[in-house]
Amino acid sequence: MSTPTERLLRLLSLLQARRDWPGQVLADRLEITPRTVRRDVDRLREMGYRISATRGPDGGYRLDAGSELPPMLFDDEQAVALAVALQAATASGVGVSEAAARALTTVRQVMPARLRRRVDAVQVTALASTGVGRTPPVDPEVLLLLGAAARDRETLRFDYGSGPGTGPRRVEPHHVVTSSARWYLVAWDLDLHEWRTYRVDRIRPRTPTGPRFAPREIPGGDVAAWVAARFKGSQAENAWPCHGRVTLDLPAHEVAPFVGDGLVEQVDERRSRLHAGSWSWPALAAAIGRFDAAIDEVSPPELAAAFATLAERYAHAGGSAGAPGLTA
Repeated sequence: MSTPTERLLRLLSLLQARRDWPGQVLADRLEITPRTVRRDVDRLREMGYRISATRGPDGGYRLDAGSELPPMLFDDEQAVALAVALQAATASGVGVSEAAARALTTVRQVMPARLRRRVDAVQVTALASTGVGRTPPVDPEVLLLLGAAARDRETLRFDYGSGPGTGPRRVEPHHVVTSSARWYLVAWDLDLHEWRTYRVDRIRPRTPTGPRFAPREIPGGDVAAWVAARFKGSQAENAWPCHGRVTLDLPAHEVAPFVGDGLVEQVDERRSRLHAGSWSWPALAAAIGRFDAAIDEVSPPELAAAFATLAERYAHAGGSAGAPGLTA
């Protein structure tokens, strides 16, 4: 059972989380009676918090805007979540690593000893994205500018990229999204008359921002699904444009951890059937080939043709490299 102080902290945390709270819902969340909720609200008012109440069967409570909150108002779950988020910020792709470390130190100093011990127990090693696709860190000021323009519905002008085919853009910004430590702006391009995604690390904004615009609806109404579909090479539904099926000479439990959003079926003790998709048939064939196992029962014919094409390319590459064991 929580102490009265812990209960007040939870109540205040809930009141901050959303605008209106029916009294009965608060009572259920706190596992107390509506009468105890009323008493706890009165205690918070005595402490200086401005909390409005509405009467009637659906009456509830609201923490008024402008209420001054103490510098440290986190319950245990919030404190741990904050520690994890700040430590993981080093892998976010945004250039805020030093600021995040300083923020965590500042917040930790004002925490009660009990919460400090819990936070200190959470040690996160965040790995930034690596490999060919690694991107430069995103400028926090650019990220804030894009977010503000999307919020205020102001047209943006910016220079994009540095190679051929790049140049100035005029867009209506709608969302800033992140995926695999990369940040993207989803916007309606006023010159191309289409929805586009732009990597934030390649954007160099021009100021001031342009006139306000009436927001358009993202295709399908779901920005996450639309971006996911574009990353898969699809212009419509959130699905891979190329989807095939093969039987692998591997048991399902050895295949399942590596199939992403694919599906694995057990055929027998040593074989499994894999259903998977990709943005192209050669890409799908190459992804299946990484299992280093015999492949059978390939469908559709496009996937079989992609295997044949890759076989020719790999044989040529192996021969030109003078790989041991190959004969002319």
